[in-house]
Amino acid sequence: MISIFDLAALLLTLSALFGWLNRRFLRMPHSIGLLVISLLASLALVFVDVAFPQQHLYGDLTRILDQVDFTGVVMNGMLAFLLFAGALNLDLRALRDRAFAVATLALLGTLVSAALVGAAFWAAAQLLGSPVPLAWAMVFGALISPTDPVAVLATLKNVEVPEALEVEMQGEALFNDGIGIVLFTVLLAYAAGSGGDATGVGKVATVLLHEAGGGVALGLVTGYVAYRAMKGIDDFPVEVLITLALVTGTYALAQKLGTSAPLAVVAAGLLVGERAPRYAMSDNTQKYVSALWTLVDEVLNSVLFLLIGLEVLVLRFQVSGLALAACAVPIVLVARLIAVSAPVLLFRWGGNLSLGNVPFLTWAGVRGGISVALALSMPESEAKPAILAATYAVVLFTIIVQGSTLGFLARRTLHAR
Repeated sequence: MISIFDLAALLLTLSALFGWLNRRFLRMPHSIGLLVISLLASLALVFVDVAFPQQHLYGDLTRILDQVDFTGVVMNGMLAFLLFAGALNLDLRALRDRAFAVATLALLGTLVSAALVGAAFWAAAQLLGSPVPLAWAMVFGALISPTDPVAVLATLKNVEVPEALEVEMQGEALFNDGIGIVLFTVLLAYAAGSGGDATGVGKVATVLLHEAGGGVALGLVTGYVAYRAMKGIDDFPVEVLITLALVTGTYALAQKLGTSAPLAVVAAGLLVGERAPRYAMSDNTQKYVSALWTLVDEVLNSVLFLLIGLEVLVLRFQVSGLALAACAVPIVLVARLIAVSAPVLLFRWGGNLSLGNVPFLTWAGVRGGISVALALSMPESEAKPAILAATYAVVLFTIIVQGSTLGFLARRTLHAR
């Protein structure tokens, strides 16, 4: 058993080493490069273990990684800081201008995608002779349909897109997790046999309102309290501490109250990011707050993408489920295409939904650590190995293939118009 400090030292050292190797040789976008190198290192260790079983390198590292609770690290640790950092830098006025498009994609798009992915995944499993119960297939649809805010924001750093479209993508990614997690929770309870009447339309709507609406309301309250506290002083160390306390306190309080902690942190970050720089922070404080959250974002992103690659060593995939995992990639892509096209076709009168953005929005639907964390949090069942393999296949494809080619697609579809 190694200590938490030793684990942190190992992860940070590997992040720095793999980041240097990427910058020196691969020159891929930082997050994608870290994922690729850590994935290659994981696969290399597997091959070394097969070729030289007496070395025990694979077993030693696997025992260390088994001590990392990926779901806990992501959902109850990194996510709060990464979401706040993303929301802090999002232009709230621009988001208001795109509110209809963001709300439509985050709500309708997620629901449509979850239903389509679940049904198609179930059908593919039947055809391949590896049947997955429909209820568990729908659970997979719920956990894989929301775009991952961390992965999307990391990808957008390396892609030049029109400002309005970037705000639309950022807003969708930051808000659709609340919808996806509520769907995942309800469908998981039903699939595991403990749903009862929790899956009724009225009950689902009530849960959604409580979690999503309550989370946003809580974030606005705590964000306003933090903003007023910062306005009353001019001392950058204290104001930096206030932002850190805001993130951790809001996230923890939301979890205690049963509301959406991710949405609470996003709401708090949007409010503070909009009002504090104009009314509560001096130029000196703005410099330090911005530097801190930029650094937090970069470091935690590095560790998260490293962990995604290294998790290959501890996940248990079944060979029979690999074909289904491969099928999951086009299933999710087609569902994403339909999910972003449907709002455009149904609500053309909305004014700021463009059919020309559909190819880019489809390819930009990047999934990441949140989907992996949700899949790992599922109770043991016959369907779990297949869902884990499919989740990992989709996450790797969207980050590595879609993420690295998004700039090319933007130049071909957006800047050519």
